[in-house]
Amino acid sequence: MEKLHFSYPGQQAPGDFTPILVGVVGSGNLEVMLEPSTRNTQCTVDITTSARGFSPIWEAVLQDFHERHGLAGIAISINDMGATPAVVSLRLDQAAAELPATAKVQP
Repeated sequence: MEKLHFSYPGQQAPGDFTPILVGVVGSGNLEVMLEPSTRNTQCTVDITTSARGFSPIWEAVLQDFHERHGLAGIAISINDMGATPAVVSLRLDQAAAELPATAKVQP
């Protein structure tokens, strides 16, 4: 198992919300949990993955997610069992869609 950590400055804080969980830990899949964070200007991401050596891929997928959503005050936890970048992006978007409407950045 490999553990990765990323942090991004955010623009939109959703305020209080109950934790959000999407996906399941299983072969080729992952679970994503969003929780409120005390770091109101940051979006932190902690990843536990079975696939070692893919930090640059994770960084690219998370940077794309952050550019689209710009979340702040969010702690994201990911438990991965070998999901593809497309599945990671899908699960992150599913979790973000569950946030209160005020947290969503409009394009």
